[in-house]
Amino acid sequence: MFYVYILKSIKDGNLYTGSTDDLKHRFLEHNGGFVKSTKSRRPFKLVYYEAYGAEEDARLRESRLKQRSRALAQLKSRIKNSLT
Repeated sequence: MFYVYILKSIKDGNLYTGSTDDLKHRFLEHNGGFVKSTKSRRPFKLVYYEAYGAEEDARLRESRLKQRSRALAQLKSRIKNSLT
């Protein structure tokens, strides 16, 4: 399985969107400070993920969430209670 995930920084409240084939391991990498782009924003909590059978589908969804503000806004409205 391949996953698209959204993390929320407990430190600054901002969101991070990524994709991986091993969600548990990737989450531990983010919180362990092993990811350069998120190291200074630790700790994180996992607020959302989607599972896909194909890596290409997961990467496309990640790209759309990052590049299209409307896609992310729609997702945020569906998971607003999870983001608090």
